[in-house]
Amino acid sequence: MPDIDTVFRMVAEAGVFDHIERSPPPAEVDAYAAASARHKIPIRSGSFYYRMGRDEELLRWHMRIGKDLGSLTQNVQLLTHHADGHAIGNDEVLAFYLDACETGARFGVDPCLELHVNMWSEHPGRIREVGEAAERSGAAFRMTLDHSHLIVKIDNPKEQAVQNLAADVASGAVVLDPANPACIAYEWLERNWVRHAHARAAVPNRPRNAWMDGPDGQPGRAIQYPFVQPVEGEWHSAWESARLAPWKRLTRAILAHHAQDAASPLAHVSTEFIPFPDYGGGARYSTFAQNVACARWLRQMWNEVAA
Repeated sequence: MPDIDTVFRMVAEAGVFDHIERSPPPAEVDAYAAASARHKIPIRSGSFYYRMGRDEELLRWHMRIGKDLGSLTQNVQLLTHHADGHAIGNDEVLAFYLDACETGARFGVDPCLELHVNMWSEHPGRIREVGEAAERSGAAFRMTLDHSHLIVKIDNPKEQAVQNLAADVASGAVVLDPANPACIAYEWLERNWVRHAHARAAVPNRPRNAWMDGPDGQPGRAIQYPFVQPVEGEWHSAWESARLAPWKRLTRAILAHHAQDAASPLAHVSTEFIPFPDYGGGARYSTFAQNVACARWLRQMWNEVAA
């Protein structure tokens, strides 16, 4: 990673980004605030992962510094297991979310539970259950839609085995494919739950990451597909633009819903091409260049749907 000032300078000089997403560690808060002001790139959202029973106070602190940095949202990746080792239930997720909402209301920062692998929400049907429970309690439900984590599960038995998602896909209780009007992501959009979104290209049943192993010693899950074609030697697999169609369809739907529904709470979209085992780790293409190319395409799509 470049130093903090260089990050902001690169983002500013690219000319396609309106903001940056980051929850800096304590020792870097002042440096982030200074670089943000110097390069006129606001920090509009924070983001971090949390373990229930351990990190509640960390989330509160992140929302407090988020207010100081100018953030409107805090992206919340809530890990599948509690600090004591048990898999958390939907009732526990709801209690965690409602507590975060109380903190967020004090600071004007909305907590957004993210659709994400290795988190409670890896089974997307659980988002429906928690969201409905939140609304019954009188709270607005807010989430981060990172649809790369939905797209990679299409036609992939190994991915659907997690949290027994396969059974709900087979029964039609959860529809993953955005070519189907019953896709669960469209439900989230229509309910106006999507407050934040991440744009990372992904494809159904994609190749595993042959160039970087995960902590389990197996090739990374590769929830990232290059948005633009890498040159020979920059990536481990053949690249086909047609495979991006489902991801692009759903991305356009996110923007179109926001353009058409005045009640849409969507605040911002962050591009998120990153270099970890489950994403683009080991690849020799520029993740920054992929982010820039994706941001340009997002602007093009927004201009089309807004018109």
